Amino acid sequence: MSLNPEPSAPEERAEHNLAPKSYVDAAEEALAPELHANATDGTIEHTGKHVIGKTGEIKKTGLSTPPEDQDQNQDQGQDQDSLEGVGQDATPRSPTVKGHRRVASRSSHGSLGRKHGDQVQTELYERHLGGSGDALTSVKPSRELEQNACTDLKRRNSALTTGRQAGAGWSRSRIRFAPMNVPLQRRLQTLAVLMHTLSIVGGLAIFFFLCSIPLLWPVLLPYTVYVLFSNAGTSGELSFRSDRLRRLKVWSLFASYFPARLHRSQELEPTRKYIFGYHPHGIISHGAFAAFATEALGFSQLFPGITNSLLTLDSNFRYPIYREYALRLGMASVSRESCENILSKGGPNGEGMGRAITIVVGGARESLDARPGTIKLVLRRRKGFVKMAIRTGADLVPVLAFGENDVYDQLDTESHPYIHKFQMLVKKVMGFTIPIFHARGIFNYDVGMMPYRRPMNIVAGRPIRVAQDKHPDNEYINEVHDRYVEELMRVWNEHKDTFAKNRTGELEIVE
Repeated sequence: MSLNPEPSAPEERAEHNLAPKSYVDAAEEALAPELHANATDGTIEHTGKHVIGKTGEIKKTGLSTPPEDQDQNQDQGQDQDSLEGVGQDATPRSPTVKGHRRVASRSSHGSLGRKHGDQVQTELYERHLGGSGDALTSVKPSRELEQNACTDLKRRNSALTTGRQAGAGWSRSRIRFAPMNVPLQRRLQTLAVLMHTLSIVGGLAIFFFLCSIPLLWPVLLPYTVYVLFSNAGTSGELSFRSDRLRRLKVWSLFASYFPARLHRSQELEPTRKYIFGYHPHGIISHGAFAAFATEALGFSQLFPGITNSLLTLDSNFRYPIYREYALRLGMASVSRESCENILSKGGPNGEGMGRAITIVVGGARESLDARPGTIKLVLRRRKGFVKMAIRTGADLVPVLAFGENDVYDQLDTESHPYIHKFQMLVKKVMGFTIPIFHARGIFNYDVGMMPYRRPMNIVAGRPIRVAQDKHPDNEYINEVHDRYVEELMRVWNEHKDTFAKNRTGELEIVE
């Protein structure tokens, strides 16, 4: 390398047979820190990309190596806003000649708008080529600045804003779905309850389906006429009763769904006749069906020698197919004629001894007050069953079903008086009412027409002995009625702390 300064003018370079010098080479010579520090210029042979090293020699690495005194100062922190050669958006900008001289000078540690002692940590490097293929010289920011910029970028990228998660609301939903691994026995219990709950609707559906087959019309037409004029539900003969059907295991599944239990307070003599008064009505009276229409709860074991019949609306015996189902379970009409016929026929002497009927005393009116945790009875003005007991000589047995009102939730009639008036109008015109209720479903625990799985304990009280009188006076009727209510309250007070621990009120006779 020559120690004489290399001519820069084109004419002088031509005289020495030198190629024209590029602007990049001229700029690098002007920026060489060692040459300016020693106030001398050197001759540089330009080939490709150059980097100024510690001793002023050119390296083809594309990156500059700072002098030793700058390496020692690069570990000191610098403010981002005070760096020269760095734009406002943290991107490098082309440096000035003055700036490079200050950074690379050995004899000066001057500040670029800083206090004395502060130093700028920058490096010369060539990032990309220009349009003519010449390397463009830039200033590289300090390492601390690059690290802070990378950290801020990572923080911005990591601070993700997440939208709503699809399906996340199901975990907070009030509807709780049944798991798929429910034991088979519980599935069969649900099926048994569903079958009984939809027995009327299912019977009608089957009948109308059969009517859609013309080949069956010769059979279905006479059967329809027979159903309309049959008195099997009121005759009291119980000729269609099937003890085999009443003892089917499907009814054990039905009763174990809740589960339901039947308790007796005293044995009953098989040589007398009885009227069981069932309280409360509830929505569908599942407890009455399990205890007195089937043998699922062991009625014949608790009360041996007594043939019991659960009474229901006379209109239910006008539904095709369903009436066959009800008659074979020993059910009968709740009409006066039916009660008298059942209690005056059969038995050892043909006068009804050993027979019993079960009447849900509160009826449809009481179903409107069926709400969990409470028992409100419509009993004060219900004295027809007492009069029937005196006329037929049947003893009265009060039955209180703890938990019957708990298996369904119902619309509050006090909060919706207009709906309550509409329900009472329907009852007056059609003889039955329509409670607005809900419970659980087949595959969920919160929405549906299936009853809840809540225990029912049906307690039969002590019998009220009645003297038979074909024409009883009101005084005797009221006396027997008071004794009946007294025994019912005894059952409640004696067993409420055992079977009604979660009650919200005491037993109440509303009318």
